[in-house]
Amino acid sequence: MVYYFTSTVVDPPAIIYMGKDKEENEDLIKHGWEEDFHVHPHSSAHVYLRLQVDQSWETIPTSLLNDLGQLVKANSIAGSKEKSVMVVYTPWSNLLKTAGMATGEVSFHDHSKVKKLQVGKKDNSIIRRLEKTKTEIIAPDLAGEKLAMEKEKRRLAREAANAKKQEELRLEQERREKAVKNSYDSIFVESNMRSNYQNAGDGEEIDLEEDFM
Repeated sequence: MVYYFTSTVVDPPAIIYMGKDKEENEDLIKHGWEEDFHVHPHSSAHVYLRLQVDQSWETIPTSLLNDLGQLVKANSIAGSKEKSVMVVYTPWSNLLKTAGMATGEVSFHDHSKVKKLQVGKKDNSIIRRLEKTKTEIIAPDLAGEKLAMEKEKRRLAREAANAKKQEELRLEQERREKAVKNSYDSIFVESNMRSNYQNAGDGEEIDLEEDFM
């Protein structure tokens, strides 16, 4: 079973989820989204956040981090009894799972990509707000959701690439049109224009008296 929560401290609201126990944590670890991030103190639920496409795990708003930290602390048997706990979080892609690890246990590929969050005493107002949005799904299609997300990301990437290409073509067309216009303008600049008299003067000198005789 997976629990889903909605945090309304940001706009659009953020989707948060966590496994009921360590067995569910294994599925979440296996099928996490690239933008998801993982938080846990010494022993707790694994909580994940689904970021928007244009958001980064490194710039999560403080108000949303508070929601996540409070949720992690409240779902830690030992941590919930302490005045303060340290929560760490990292992108899903940085989670390291090896064959020798216990169920639900993870480490990290790159510890420089791990951030820390100090969570103080329990904030009941945050927990109550999140609990009101709580939904339970017995067997969510985590693999299917991830495939759908990856498909949507590819679609958005294609659209962005096409839009960039169209903009480049537009700018190139503008550049060419401007070059042609400048070329024509230079031909008809008054200082560059010459009369037939001036052109003749470049050769033999014209004898005006002889012309009238």
